[in-house]
This record gives sequence, structure tokens and C-alpha cells, in this order.
Amino acid sequence: MIDTLAPATLIPIARPAIGDAELDAVKRPLLSGWLTQGPEVAAFEREFASFVGAPHACAVSNCTTALHLALRAVGVGEGDEVITVSHSFIATANAIRYCGAVPVFVDVQPDTYNIDPAKIAAAVSARTMAILVVHQLGMPCDLASLVPIARALRIPLIEDAACAAGSEILWNGDWQRIGAPHGDIACFSFHPRKVLTTGDGGMLTTANPEWDRQFRLWRQHSMSASDTTRHASRRVLAEEYTELGYNYRLTDLQAAIGRAQLERLPGLIAQRRAIADRYHEWLRAIADLQLPCEPSWARSNWQSYCVRLPFGVDQLHVMQSMLDDGIATRRGVMCAHREPAYRREPWRAAATADALSVSEEISSDGLMLPLYADLTETDQRRVVDSLAHAIQEEDRALCP
Repeated sequence: MIDTLAPATLIPIARPAIGDAELDAVKRPLLSGWLTQGPEVAAFEREFASFVGAPHACAVSNCTTALHLALRAVGVGEGDEVITVSHSFIATANAIRYCGAVPVFVDVQPDTYNIDPAKIAAAVSARTMAILVVHQLGMPCDLASLVPIARALRIPLIEDAACAAGSEILWNGDWQRIGAPHGDIACFSFHPRKVLTTGDGGMLTTANPEWDRQFRLWRQHSMSASDTTRHASRRVLAEEYTELGYNYRLTDLQAAIGRAQLERLPGLIAQRRAIADRYHEWLRAIADLQLPCEPSWARSNWQSYCVRLPFGVDQLHVMQSMLDDGIATRRGVMCAHREPAYRREPWRAAATADALSVSEEISSDGLMLPLYADLTETDQRRVVDSLAHAIQEEDRALCP
């Protein structure tokens, strides 16, 4: 018989912040009779663009589809290469493969878990068509280094900002939100694990009006006249399907929730940053535990809080010990090249044995701790005490 924990006793790894504002918002499309992509989506796009400081924002069904459209817009196709990280959710690499291109993995920095700008030049080839960077777990990449590299190479820079809604960087002396965009296109996720959620969903932001036009065409089967245009017209319109497109639309139900979430986002981030500060303070007492680093030029939304366990401590044993205490955790960010799918899918990295060593180390010794806006100090103390106890037990096992 398998023991199970009563849901009331479990501290989850994450919990969406849904309240009366979201419940009230979703009534609008329900009562309007327009449930699919429509006026709520259009309003959400305008409000999100204004929030991040982008000229254009296009809503889609999720961040994976956003990445696919971004790569296609910059011209990535069969046989091309895209420089990115293996140390990311597998959707980053998968979106490259959807285009028929090959991911070229470079390593990450050990403190921020983000792409190492110094290792990009060695990965460039004649087939490189884009650089796809990831703002991992909400921590901004070093865009001040990355953007000049991409510009010098004349290669488009796409930001996988799946986790980074509301995160900020110090850019030319001003604090600016991720998605402005600082590269060419930024792609966001609104999955329930994210700080801003619509249940699922995504957004592309760009300063390029032609790319924005293309996103809007492709997301709706490349339909020449959208359903909203046809329904609003006083004349009969017969649409055409001008090229291969996709069904990548966000619904008005989701967008209504997103609009309410966007209004609350600054407050939600302030709560998460306070929780991260407490983790910083309380976890310092655990010897050899490595804490995540927030550079002076970055303000993370702390979508996740990932520590690195002391050398030799078994990740899965710690996770099981904490689960036995009623606390959910997650492993460090995966490495796509280690997954069974990429034993068959093409990819490459630098031709050295340790080319992705930092990525692999963080994946193996990383541990994500519970973090959500209404995590109480009492429950957070439970998390810290449980982690300390689990590591102590592991230390005893290593040194009998």
C-alpha cells in the first residue's frame, strides 16, 4: 500500500494566485457570448504591451507556440542552427526542432543558471540563424552582453521569457521590464506555474511591426480576414488562407483572467521578492548550500527559487525526505540533451567532454523550493527546517 499525504498538510511547490478579481473578470466573456479569440484578447495584448514597454504584443496559446512563431519569423528553417541552452524546459529545444533546425547547446553560468555570453562565439557556424536565450526561473539574462554579441554577428536574438513576466533589468541607467524587448522578440508563458497565469497561454512582444503582423496571421490558420473582422463587417467577407498557418489562438476566457492577473502582477512580485529575501536570510545557516544569485542589474520576479545542494548530497533522497515532511519540491532545471528524445533528435555542442558540465551539475544538484504569493512565514520556516534536516541526515549517511 502506498502512503499518501492529505492535501491539507502538503506545502505545494507552487500555487496560482487566483481570487475574486479573476472570477469577476471571466464573467465578461461568458456573458458576452464571445469566448474564443476576440475583444478580451485584443485588450490583454494592449495592456501587456504597455506593461512591458513593447510596441507590439501578440497573444497565443502557450509559450511553446510563441517560440515556434518567433523562430519562424526570423527565418529559421530546415537544416539551420539555433544557439541556445540545454539547461531549460524541453520546449526551448523542441521549438527549434519544429522548424527543422538543430539546437546548438552552450553552457550556463553557475550562479544565475543563465546562458554564458562568453561561450556563444565558439558555437557560431555558417548555419547559425538565431540565438535563443532563456531568462531561467525568472532571473534575467545578461542582455547587456548578449545584445551586442547578436548585433555584431547580425543574428536575431530571441528571448525565452517564459518565466520572466515582471522581471526587470537595469538598461542604460533605467529599470526596464523584460519584454520591452531588448532583443528582437520575447516569448512569455502564462502556465499555472508562472507568476501571471491564464491557465495556459503565451505572448510574443517585438518592436518589428512586420513580425507582429506575421504572428497574427499564422496563429489563426493564416486566415486573410479574422472572425472578429468578418463578424463586425456590414458586408459579406470571404476569407482566404494565404499560407500554412496554425491554430495557436488564446481564448477570451483566458485573456480576461490574464487582464486581472496583470493588474495584480506588481503586488504579486513584491510578495514573492519578500519570500525570496527570507529564503536568502534563513538558508545561509545551512553549510555549503549554494543560493541563487541576483545580479545588481537584475530584479527577478522569483518565479522559482532553486538552491544547489552541498557536494555529495543525494538530490532524490532530500526530495523524498521533504515530501515525507509534507513539502513538495522539484529537481533542478532539466537538460534537454540528457532526455531520451534527444538521443534521437539532432543537436550539437562544443566538441569537449565538459562542454555542458555546469548545466549538468545544476540539473543534478539543484532543488526548487516552494514559492508562491501566499506562502506564510510559518510554512516557509517548515520548508527551511525540513531542508536542513534532510541535508543533515544525508551528511550522516555520507560520514557514518
